Amino acid sequence: MVVAEDDVLLREGVASLLERSGFEVVGQAGDGDELLGLVRERRPDLVLVDIRMPPTHSTEGLDAARVIRAEVPETGIVVLSAHVEVEHAMELLASGERTGYLLKSRITDVEEFIETLERIAKGGSVVDPALVQELVDARRTDDPLAELTARERDVLALMAEGRSNAGIARQLWVTEGTVEKHVHSVLGKLPLQATEDDHRRVLAVIAFLEAG
Repeated sequence: MVVAEDDVLLREGVASLLERSGFEVVGQAGDGDELLGLVRERRPDLVLVDIRMPPTHSTEGLDAARVIRAEVPETGIVVLSAHVEVEHAMELLASGERTGYLLKSRITDVEEFIETLERIAKGGSVVDPALVQELVDARRTDDPLAELTARERDVLALMAEGRSNAGIARQLWVTEGTVEKHVHSVLGKLPLQATEDDHRRVLAVIAFLEAG
């Protein structure tokens, strides 16, 4: 492994932890250029790199990871970050297998951290649970239909086809009263601004079409 982290104490501590856990640390780097030099020379199985490194502490580590993935695709890459950065993580994870995105706080659970590195070294990809939650929350926020039940989605789809409540009832083999309840629930769950039911029905259909 090669460990790339500009905080010397953290880098030394992680390297020591890895060696005690059976990994062979063949190099340590304090910036992106040094990391690339080590990877090209040593061809490690796995690289552990901080996203933010000198000189600007923005995306130097991620930039180096891109180069490594292009030049030495067989090398596994684990990116460490102090915060959840969805855009950076998704870009890395989309690059293929043997990749991981972990928060630095995850290192404190040594057993889990080591197991994660071993999974990535064997070809797996690992996403920090905090990132998964962030993506789920973002999906809930971005998808106006996320709160609807399957039956409510069916009703809304038929509304989008221009069917009346009676027509929807015949299509779904339910009573018109049941459809009215579903429509009322749909209009209540979607973030619709108009006050008249007819207008809100149109807005609900628009939301459905946009989401599709």
